[in-house]
Amino acid sequence: MLFEVWAPQAEERVELQLEGARHPMARDARRDGWWVAEAEAGEGARYGFALDGGPVLPDPRSRRQPDGPDGLSAVVDHAGFEWRHGSPSRGLRGAVLYELHVGTYTREGTLDAAAARLDHLVDLGVTHVELMPLCPFPGRHGWGYEGVSLWAVHEPYGGPEALKRFVDSAHGLGLGVVLDVVHNHLGPSGNYLPAFGPYFTDTHHTPWGAAVNLDAPGSDEVRAYLLGSALAWLRDYRVDGLRLDAVHALADTRALPFLEELSAAVDELAAEQGRELFLIAESDQADPRTTRPREEGGLGLHAQWNDDFHHALHTTLTGESQGYYADFARAPLAGLAKTLQHVFFHDGTYSTFRGRTHGRPVGRETTPAHRFLGYAQTHDQIGNRATGDRLSASCSPGLLACAAALVLTGPFTPMLFMGEEWGAGTPWQFFTDHTDPELAEAVRRGRRREFAAHGWAEEDVPDPQDPATRDRSCLDWAEREREPHARLLAWHRELIALRAAQPDLTDPDLAAIRVSYDESARWLAYRRGLLRVVVNLAKEPAQVPLGAPARVLAAWEPVGDPDGEGVVRLPPESCVVLTDVTDH
Repeated sequence: MLFEVWAPQAEERVELQLEGARHPMARDARRDGWWVAEAEAGEGARYGFALDGGPVLPDPRSRRQPDGPDGLSAVVDHAGFEWRHGSPSRGLRGAVLYELHVGTYTREGTLDAAAARLDHLVDLGVTHVELMPLCPFPGRHGWGYEGVSLWAVHEPYGGPEALKRFVDSAHGLGLGVVLDVVHNHLGPSGNYLPAFGPYFTDTHHTPWGAAVNLDAPGSDEVRAYLLGSALAWLRDYRVDGLRLDAVHALADTRALPFLEELSAAVDELAAEQGRELFLIAESDQADPRTTRPREEGGLGLHAQWNDDFHHALHTTLTGESQGYYADFARAPLAGLAKTLQHVFFHDGTYSTFRGRTHGRPVGRETTPAHRFLGYAQTHDQIGNRATGDRLSASCSPGLLACAAALVLTGPFTPMLFMGEEWGAGTPWQFFTDHTDPELAEAVRRGRRREFAAHGWAEEDVPDPQDPATRDRSCLDWAEREREPHARLLAWHRELIALRAAQPDLTDPDLAAIRVSYDESARWLAYRRGLLRVVVNLAKEPAQVPLGAPARVLAAWEPVGDPDGEGVVRLPPESCVVLTDVTDH
């Protein structure tokens, strides 16, 4: 088989070490900086590359790292897997996503164990499972955002074959699979890319140090590396979409932005394979150009997370006002109403948190609502809290039910974080398993120092390296059978089924949404076609004028139809979905 590596840093020679034997590699006359060698190798054969007589390093394009990021690479024959099921090829319109961390979704923490729980998601009614990053990282347990070897699968999760089994099982159940990928940085441990070539540049700096090289000399090959990795997940593993981590941290000044190049490549692959593929961006820029079609001057990504909706909802539910929540806390219901109708809270408005104006308006008449994801909780918004506490730690079951109603009947593509559907009582904390003692101690000290600055006692901030921190973060599946968890789970099922049955709830027309609210009485109502959704977040009953006859479709607490004047009466901390009563 052909072994090849881009190693412009090598001055004199590159050697392939394969199963303990050294093979000289030749410069590729057609491609600057590339080295090639032919050698016989079968599935699982261990290999690496030595530059100028240095140590043997793993392949930057390694498909498997059996011994972790620091070990040798292994040959993977993707053609050898027998797929049983085709992709359901479901797009984002009408979708409901479920964010899942393989290492804590089950106690076992493997892809096979997660696959065994997919029937729960089918019963819940979600359409896509979104897996947090799977690239290899040091140790066994971690979030996955410090991965290296961007073409491989973390071995403790089961490696490449386990991911294929997971995707195949999901497709067999009618579920799409989305994978979270990280292009803006690599982990500090096990990252050997700088030894091979200019994968990073000091031209730009990020929170993680030198930026990934997207626009400096050598960036053509770096971009090809990232593009190849992204397409490999979609092609070799039959994943249906990618979530792109923190795209605002991709420093790129070239005329053709990397993200536009990536979206064009994904659309081309989708056409080639005859199935729907999509990219979902995480961005803090509140910029509709992220998802605007390429032919209209946008980057052409298919959707983006909407943190503004989350922040407005979180502040409304909890009253928190620290950090970035400060911008939303002055009038939280007004902020929630604005995001429901206009997507971004900051659309050219002043942000006190940033000390400047921020964002840009979304074209409501031309932008489909499903291009934005709406959610009450995510791994970021839970795990980056000092103790990893979920909304269930501070909100009543009634408020959790209201949050579910706003997410699952709102205009955006809904996303749940694992366990949210039953109001999981387990936290989801920040945990690591760094094998480098100095790095482990630096992470531990940094985490505690960060939250001590916000008033937390250091001893109250969980130690990321303590195995108990990960163990506490695993879902307790037995909770589903107990109250109030069982009732919340049934409510989520009812709302998701309602979303699937009522076309008005997947109408992409942002301009058609009408919202009313009372900041002091803490109620909010909105119309979607013939449907009305009303939430009462107060601890007292509310009387909400709808102005027209309607009947109840679903309610958290018993709620009667509106009276003759169109007023609906809601118990405290409750919600209802109604439909207009028409003459035909």
